[in-house]
Amino acid sequence: VRFRNWVTMSKYEDSWERLDTEFDHFLLDMKPYVLKHPNKSERQRCAMWIKKLCDPAMCGSGLIGHKNRNMYARLLLHMLKRGVLEGPFTNKPEPGGLKTLPTYMSIYFDEPLGVRSAELSRAGLPDWVTGELDGSGDDSLALGLLKDRPSSTPNAAHYRYFTAKRGLKFFCLLFQIENPRYLREKPIPLSPVSCQRVLCGLFIYCYVDESTDMKIKVLEAKHQEEKLKMQQRHDADVEKILDRKNSEIEEVKSLYRAKQKESEEMIHKLEKKVQSVLRESQVICQSKEKQIAELRKLSDQSTDSLKNEWEKKLHAAVTEMEQEKFQLQKKHTENIQELLEDTNLRLTKMESEYNARSQATEQTVRELELRVKQQSTDVEKGNALRQKVTQEKAQLEIHVASLSAELQEANRRILILQKEKEQQSEQHQQTMQKLQAKHETDMSHLHQEHDLSAAKASELIEDLEKAVSKARQQLQDSEHRRQQQVRDQEIKFQQEKDEQERTRLQQQHSAEKDSLVQERQREVSSLERQARAALHQHQQHTHEWRKRDAQTISDLEIQLSALREELQQVLVQHRQQLAEVALVQEEKEQRAILDKEASLDRLRSDMERIHSNLERSHQQEKDAAQEKVNTASKSITEGQSVQKIAKTLNVPPSAVAKTIKLYDQTGL
Repeated sequence: VRFRNWVTMSKYEDSWERLDTEFDHFLLDMKPYVLKHPNKSERQRCAMWIKKLCDPAMCGSGLIGHKNRNMYARLLLHMLKRGVLEGPFTNKPEPGGLKTLPTYMSIYFDEPLGVRSAELSRAGLPDWVTGELDGSGDDSLALGLLKDRPSSTPNAAHYRYFTAKRGLKFFCLLFQIENPRYLREKPIPLSPVSCQRVLCGLFIYCYVDESTDMKIKVLEAKHQEEKLKMQQRHDADVEKILDRKNSEIEEVKSLYRAKQKESEEMIHKLEKKVQSVLRESQVICQSKEKQIAELRKLSDQSTDSLKNEWEKKLHAAVTEMEQEKFQLQKKHTENIQELLEDTNLRLTKMESEYNARSQATEQTVRELELRVKQQSTDVEKGNALRQKVTQEKAQLEIHVASLSAELQEANRRILILQKEKEQQSEQHQQTMQKLQAKHETDMSHLHQEHDLSAAKASELIEDLEKAVSKARQQLQDSEHRRQQQVRDQEIKFQQEKDEQERTRLQQQHSAEKDSLVQERQREVSSLERQARAALHQHQQHTHEWRKRDAQTISDLEIQLSALREELQQVLVQHRQQLAEVALVQEEKEQRAILDKEASLDRLRSDMERIHSNLERSHQQEKDAAQEKVNTASKSITEGQSVQKIAKTLNVPPSAVAKTIKLYDQTGL
């Protein structure tokens, strides 16, 4: 009967010990999550729950109570790993014993918990929990828990009773425990040394004095306090660094948002200008259509007087239309130049800012200068092509003398340019978003690397930042001067070209006007002679004139359709050229981004190489200092030994040193 009771008692103690070790593992896993939790109130609430779980009076004395306690600890650990407290841990623990957890809480236990390599003593409350409860809890209650918990377990009472009956010496000699719990760093299962005369497979623990346990717990508490202080200092330093970097990132974001707002306002103003120009062109188109209708009515009349008046009105309308067309072309070119200048300024600003943030080197600065020059040449080529197209169109319109076709083509061109402008603005916004996303990822990656190497290479980074800021300032100054020179040259060239075109058109118009007047005067004189000579032929001539006018009108319409087709072909070619220019620009931007990434990689490799060189030099200096210390200590010890030998033998120290050198040389 005694043997059976002893076996059942050992099994009961084994399950009890297993539950306590599992609870200790949960407490160790909870520690980093509780200490690093951002919310102070939730951190204190977790500490209060852990304090209640460590109280044996609240958990219960049986196996069911310990299992319920372990379920609470496991649930709290899962919620801390997720970073969200739910269920019963959203409120403070209620007074009294722990309630049993409901069955639906098992959904939190689908993923297995990781086993930690350290083990906490289950006899006392952890020091990091008492640190959280300093402001709200009571120290006497924690000390009471430390004192009451080992004595309240039925295992300890059973050990005292069993050793009182059988004797402490018998069990200490018969059963020994290897590797006690407070000396090991990793959880090692207890391996009792069995005896052949005793039943194998039974595990019995020796009685341990409470005074030694309390001393061990006090030492562990002091060790945990020191570790907690070191962890808090480290966390404070890391938080300072993170706050500084977050403030820098917020400043950069605010600057970028302000610049984006300015660009949106400029785009809105330009859209308003384009709308006003469209309205003016529509009004002009309507007025010109009315004039064309009047001119067609006048052309149907066959008298000489009406024909002369129609010619005068036609010449006046042609001159007015040419002047208005020239003004519209001038306004249109000015608007296009303003748009191009604004887009170039915005692109150069964004490129300079991006290069400043990514700490570009001198090579990237040169590449950006070449890229800006290429873009300026491309813009000049585009302007030259556009001016050639406008000149050809003006010459064709002068020969055709059709006001309706010119206005319609001008409207179509304005609409096409507006669509192209919208497409270019959308492409520019997309590229800006891509560059912003790339910049954010690069900045986050650089900040992470900077946090790792900030303690070792801060001076080197400051020197690099100064050099980059100087290079950026020089680049901005040179870019501003270059843009100002290019703008002045373009304005002068455009003014000279406009003056030459105006003089040429005036001369051509005056010559054509004189020739037309002379021809009309000759025709009128010949018609007057013919009318005086033969009045009966007047009707035949008028009929022939009508046929000829109809033929000329049909020929002019055919020429007009052909000119429209040619103009459409020219516009298609212009669109293709613009698309090719956009593709080339995108390829250049991608190449610049790749070059910037390569420069960043080179900068990182240089920083790593410098870091390794510094470490190597530091190690060499340490080795040299160690060698110096060793040689000095060796010389000191040799001198002391020589003096001692000389004193003992009553011989001068120089003679002893010579004999030692001779022995060293001979190898004895």
